[in-house]
Amino acid sequence: MDHNTIALLMFSTMLLMMLTGQRVFGAIGFVAVVAAFWLWGPGGTQMGFGSVMKLMKWTPLLTLPMFVYMGYVMSESRLAEDLYRMFHVWFGPLPGGLAIGTIMLMVMISVMNGLSVAGMAIGATIALPELLRRNYDKLMISGVIQAGSSLGILIPPSVVLVLFSLIARQPVSELWLAGAVPGLLMATLFVAYIVIRCKMNPDLAPPMDAEERAMITMREKLRLLRAGLMPVFIFVAMMVPFLKGWASLTEASVIGALAAVFAAAIKRRFTWQVFKVSTENTLKITVMFMLIITAALSFGAVFDGLGAGRAIEDFFTDSLGLGPWQILILMQLSFLVMGMFLDDTAMLVIVAPVYVSLARHLGFDMIWYGVLYTITCQVAYLTPPFGYNLFLMKAMAPKDFTLPVIYASVIPFVGVMVLTLILVMIFPQLALWLPHAVLGR
Repeated sequence: MDHNTIALLMFSTMLLMMLTGQRVFGAIGFVAVVAAFWLWGPGGTQMGFGSVMKLMKWTPLLTLPMFVYMGYVMSESRLAEDLYRMFHVWFGPLPGGLAIGTIMLMVMISVMNGLSVAGMAIGATIALPELLRRNYDKLMISGVIQAGSSLGILIPPSVVLVLFSLIARQPVSELWLAGAVPGLLMATLFVAYIVIRCKMNPDLAPPMDAEERAMITMREKLRLLRAGLMPVFIFVAMMVPFLKGWASLTEASVIGALAAVFAAAIKRRFTWQVFKVSTENTLKITVMFMLIITAALSFGAVFDGLGAGRAIEDFFTDSLGLGPWQILILMQLSFLVMGMFLDDTAMLVIVAPVYVSLARHLGFDMIWYGVLYTITCQVAYLTPPFGYNLFLMKAMAPKDFTLPVIYASVIPFVGVMVLTLILVMIFPQLALWLPHAVLGR
């Protein structure tokens, strides 16, 4: 059996196992171990063991539990509530102002967390009831919360970019810096859409009424403005030592987690319950990612050993006669299609053995390509029928937020995401300028 047939058999078996409801790490790891044993005998089983050891020696992965813990402390100690109140007071008088404030809240939560799920939880528990109380349109509410929460996987410290850095063997620091400008650009485009849409139809997002505005004094506004300084303090405390070279990436993540604890303690909200819930949830998410990454590395080692990546590249370039940019566009389109059925982690571990190697052989910058991949992951979070945020929204929102409403609400925001993807493809410096300016890349 030639290596192309073996690679096809590996992929089809893995997808079949996933369709039967097997866990992602179990399906990928099983196929990797069986294929290694089949191809190279008992010695091939060492490939899985080698992947585990490689993972254990990769110190930047220690940042993962630190950032997850930091986000849960901010959420469980209700520091995000203060932040949302600030945005509510300052932007509420504008048409669509509270929706704009929700997007800004999600940007701040992204800076402190790196995961989409934290933004969804905060948006559904804090922003959603307030938006409903002010008679915002359900489509607007659902779309804003889902799209805003997805910014957490692009704006640093993005956990998805940490995972990509492991698979593609690229520096996490460069990937984080590369994701910052596209992430803020996307958030700005979200705000622009909300402003334009609400000017066209003010009933979608009515402003705060005059009576309520009159009750809020300037002193109260300034007091609430201090709530926005806390996330800035945490981000600065974490990133400045890292960018100045005073602390490693891992040490900076510990500083960030300690800063979040310190902020919660100042507010007298760091209780035993906050510590317990944050620690347990961090452990669950970290173990899940570790298992998935181990399986992905094992699968990638077998795939590389087959030389299947080079064969696929030859198929595109020699057999089909496609150029590098045509191949890149096809890769991105396939990501968008897969995003309708798989989550971001599954997409990464399934296609990484092929696409990362292919993009490198075609001569594309891997930092830039990592940003493109992450934006397609954001789209995957929102695209029916199996978008991750869609189901989270259904689980957290009131019953009148039906699936058709939730599906329809994300369409314009997906369009904004695709626009951002196209802009970053056309203008690579949107992603590469900041790493070059800060690290001299």
